[in-house]
Amino acid sequence: MSGISRRGAVAAAAAAAAAPALGGASAQARERAFTSVPDGRGDRRDRPNVLVILGDDLGWADLGCFGSTHIRTPSLDRLASGGVRFTDGYSAAAVCSPTRFGLYTGRYPGRLRGGLEEPIGTPAEQIGIPPEHPTLASLLKGAGYETAMFGKWHCGFLPWFSPLKSGWDTFFGNMSGAVDYYSKLSSRGLDLYEGEVPTESLGYYTETIADRAAAFVRDRHDGPWLLNLNFTAPHWPWEAPGDRAVSKEITARIEAGDRRALRHDDGGSLDTYRRMVEALDTGIGRVLKALRDTGQERGTLVLFASDNGGERWSYTWPLTGAKASLNEGGIRVPTILRWPARIRPRQVSGVPVSTQDWTATIFGAARVEPAASHPLDGRSLAPYLLDGARPPGHDLFWRTRSSRALRRGRWKYLRASGSDALYDLRSDPREQANLAARNPGVLKDLAARWEEIDADLLPYPSP
Repeated sequence: MSGISRRGAVAAAAAAAAAPALGGASAQARERAFTSVPDGRGDRRDRPNVLVILGDDLGWADLGCFGSTHIRTPSLDRLASGGVRFTDGYSAAAVCSPTRFGLYTGRYPGRLRGGLEEPIGTPAEQIGIPPEHPTLASLLKGAGYETAMFGKWHCGFLPWFSPLKSGWDTFFGNMSGAVDYYSKLSSRGLDLYEGEVPTESLGYYTETIADRAAAFVRDRHDGPWLLNLNFTAPHWPWEAPGDRAVSKEITARIEAGDRRALRHDDGGSLDTYRRMVEALDTGIGRVLKALRDTGQERGTLVLFASDNGGERWSYTWPLTGAKASLNEGGIRVPTILRWPARIRPRQVSGVPVSTQDWTATIFGAARVEPAASHPLDGRSLAPYLLDGARPPGHDLFWRTRSSRALRRGRWKYLRASGSDALYDLRSDPREQANLAARNPGVLKDLAARWEEIDADLLPYPSP
């Protein structure tokens, strides 16, 4: 093959496979009935195990199956080929804490005071998921699921908040938004817990939590389980496996009082980022292998997504914007769903779907009723994925302190820097052609709907 290496050919093929996603799937693909495997018995004995894997600040096109030409992600590519790749998957927010609120509660982050933080940075009694609030874990646990979380929590600090207080039986990980990959120091000091007890581990964090998750999968389980595997990769600091010298330098800066050391503004490279993402993929591969080895693969629903869009070193073409913005690059994320017992492989969906929808979908798959006291804002895709029904077709809503956005089908309303814009994402995912003047009625309708949803949420506190 003249001029193209074997690796280059594989990357090119992956990019070509992802190419239809750049402009969104066709209308026919968006609206067709989904193909699923018939449910053999339809009773509670068939409830799936649930494995939810979150990357951290992963760009929309950072995986081979989403178009990356230089990052190799064979584990996630295989996961996608075994299920459904969602081209229009979104995070609940443009930064990490509120998205996690959306996932764990199934509701808009702005329904809770802690969900207004962008992101949570300091301990406070009001800033977190209240222990009494129903969560994905507490409701599944109440229905007989064993629950565990490994990795990043970032939904409030001790002594008021923790995974153990919100329905998870087991926790090993960090409470804050970022830690050094080796020393496990955050800007506030050591941040690694076994349950609610501080602990130490000097291994590479991505590998450590992947090993913990794989061990959990291999353990004996008497019933279905929920496992949240929350990587910090590829979030800064920019440390790949083996970068102990970089870790030593950053750790020393933290200990000397440098509050921005973890942000690593003076570090990183495309190659370091590549190695971080590939380590993430390798770790996920070990967990998926544990599913295969233990005979649990067919009966396990696996969801992979990122908590928000990428930043400095990410690849997001053709999207614009990045983490913290409501442009597509800040909120559209790589999203994969696999459940071999019920969903056929090698499928692509262009249905717009957000974090809260996955919470509702998991409840639907597990046949667990949400709490009537806390109605979900997400819509379940279970009828679409499992029964061939039409997709929900609901509006997707976002807000930050400075911006607002709402997507309805092909249309996206965006206000940033004080001006309104309207984009047709089906033909313009790059958000370059502002169609507001040509479609004032559409703009008015979407802006009014945004205001209607926002009026039901908590206001942002004064700066």
